[in-house]
Amino acid sequence: MITPAGKECRYYYEDFHRGRSVQECRMLARARDSLPWEPRVCEFCPVPDILRANGCVHMVLHGRLVRRLFRRRVIVRAHCVQYDEAVENPYVGCGRCHPAAAAILTGKGGEG
Repeated sequence: MITPAGKECRYYYEDFHRGRSVQECRMLARARDSLPWEPRVCEFCPVPDILRANGCVHMVLHGRLVRRLFRRRVIVRAHCVQYDEAVENPYVGCGRCHPAAAAILTGKGGEG
């Protein structure tokens, strides 16, 4: 679904059909220690960019909304469920599910 910031995100949900007024981020709603979500948070959220860069079905994102200085920030952690390990860079992935793509993106490719 398209977020209020104009990006595609599978965690954003809205429903304005027949008088309803529902907008929510389902990823942040699952987090227990997250601040309340507001539509303006979508403008600086990294999740749509992560999802666009890495479409691995084995990567699960966990996020929470925190206050840093004067702004709210979405902190994202990624986990690979196939290899059961934390993902250091969610834009690239764990490097084991798709090793050729990870080698190209990190610059550690061997063939010239």
